[in-house]
Amino acid sequence: MSHRRVNRRTGTVAVAGAGVVALAAIVLPNANASRHEQPSGPRALAFATAADLGRTLAADLGTDAAGWYFDGGDGRLVMNVLDEEAAEAAEARGAEAVIVENSMAELKAATRTLGDTAAIPGTAWSIDPRSNRVVVVADRTVTDERMAALRQATDALGDTVTVKRSAGEFRPFTGNTGGTGADSGAGGEGGTASGGGTASGGADAGTGGEGGTGGNGGAGGGDATAGAVDGGDAVFGGGARCSLGFNVTLDGAPAFLTAGHCGNASRTWTADAAGARPLGTVVESRFPVSDFALVAYDDPATEAPGTVDLKNGTTQEITRVAEAAVGMRVQRSGSTTGLGEGTVTGLNATVNYGNGDIVNGLIQTDVCAEPGDSGGAMFSGDAAVGLTSGGSGDCTSGGETFFQPVTTVLEATGARLGTGTGTGGADGAGGDGAEDGSDGGDGAEDGSEGGDGGDGGATVADGIAGHGSRGFRR
Repeated sequence: MSHRRVNRRTGTVAVAGAGVVALAAIVLPNANASRHEQPSGPRALAFATAADLGRTLAADLGTDAAGWYFDGGDGRLVMNVLDEEAAEAAEARGAEAVIVENSMAELKAATRTLGDTAAIPGTAWSIDPRSNRVVVVADRTVTDERMAALRQATDALGDTVTVKRSAGEFRPFTGNTGGTGADSGAGGEGGTASGGGTASGGADAGTGGEGGTGGNGGAGGGDATAGAVDGGDAVFGGGARCSLGFNVTLDGAPAFLTAGHCGNASRTWTADAAGARPLGTVVESRFPVSDFALVAYDDPATEAPGTVDLKNGTTQEITRVAEAAVGMRVQRSGSTTGLGEGTVTGLNATVNYGNGDIVNGLIQTDVCAEPGDSGGAMFSGDAAVGLTSGGSGDCTSGGETFFQPVTTVLEATGARLGTGTGTGGADGAGGDGAEDGSDGGDGAEDGSEGGDGGDGGATVADGIAGHGSRGFRR
C-alpha cells in the first residue's frame, strides 16, 4: 500500500510504499492533496458520520493526527496524519489519509506565537487543515508599517503559516435602527459595559443606514412580536440593531443568545426600534476575547420558539447543538441580509477588530454577512452551530465571517438549547476545545475527542473564562 506525502516546503508530493519511491514535482495550488487521484476505496460519508469518525480517529491516533476536514464534493473524511502507520490506521477505518508535515501541536503553537507577536488591528488567523497551516488574513487597513510587522511575525514561523489579503475591513456586524440596508458607517463596536452597570456607549444610531428602508429597522423586525421572536429576527437596544441567535432556557426560564458586542451596547432589548415591545434584559455579555450575550426574557411566560427564521415564510426547527468542522455546510440567518449559506473554512480563529477588541476561539466561514446581522444564528440542518460576530466584505462582494461557537456559550452560561427538557447534547461534545493559547479559554477544536451527546444537556467542553473581557453579569 502506498501513501501520498505532502512536502509543504517544496510543494512536491512523494509517493512511497512497497519498496518503491517516486517523486513527482506536482505543485499544489490549494494544498488539498489526497492519497488517491480518484478516490474509490473510502466510502462516501454523510457529514454527521464523518464528524463522528473524525473526532474518534483524532482521539485514537493522538499526536499522530494533524487535523481533519470534510470534502463535501466527494463525501470524504480527510484525515491529516504524520506517518504511514497512522495513514493505514485511518484508511482502515474509512477515512482518506494525507501525510503532512505540520503537527497539530505545531499549528497551535503558531497561533499562540501570533497572539504575542502579531496583535495588529485588521488581522485574523485560523487553523486550516486543508492546507495544514495557520492561515493569516490581513484586511485592507493593514498597510506599510503594519504589513511589514505582520510579515516579520509570520516569516519567523516558516511553513506553518501563510498570509492572505482581504479586500474588506474586519468589523463587528452591528447595525443601527435606520433600516435593512447595509449600515455604512454604523457604530459597529458600540459601547462597552463597565463593571456591573449599564453600557457606557452604544452603536451610533445617527450614522449609516442610508441604504435601508427605514422605520422598523431590519428584515424581520416588523414581523417580530415580543414573546415570539425566532433566530435571525431583529432585536434592538441602545440605538443598535442586532439579530437574535437562538432561544434557550436558563434555570427553566426563557432567554436568548446574541453577540456580546450587542449585549455591551445595551442592557435592555426590544422587538421594535421604537422600544414599544420589550423583550428582555442582559444577564451576561462578553466582548472582546469572546463574543456572546445571554438575554433573559422579561416575561417568564414568554413563548420562545426553538426555531430559526428562514426569511421565506418558513422556519427551521433547532433540536441540537453541533461543533463546527472544516468543510461543514452551514446557513446563517440575520436581520439585514436574510438567509445565507456557505462552508466552514477555519477553526480556532482569532480576529482583531481594532481598538483592543480581539476575539479568540471563533469559527471562520465564507458565508457573507452585513451590519445588523450580528448575533444571528448559524446552523446546519437542525443543529445550532454559531452566533454571528463580524468579518469583512458584504453579500455583494463576499468576504470572511466569524462566528462564536454555540457549544462554548452554553457551557459558559449554563443555558440550555430549547425547552430544557432534554433536546440533545452537542455532537462531539466534551473535547479539549479550541485551544487558541492567546485567550486561555477552551472552545471547539477540530480533532478533539467527541462525547456521546444526546443526554439532554446542550452544555459542552470547557467554558470560556472572562479574561478581562468587557461585559457584565446581572
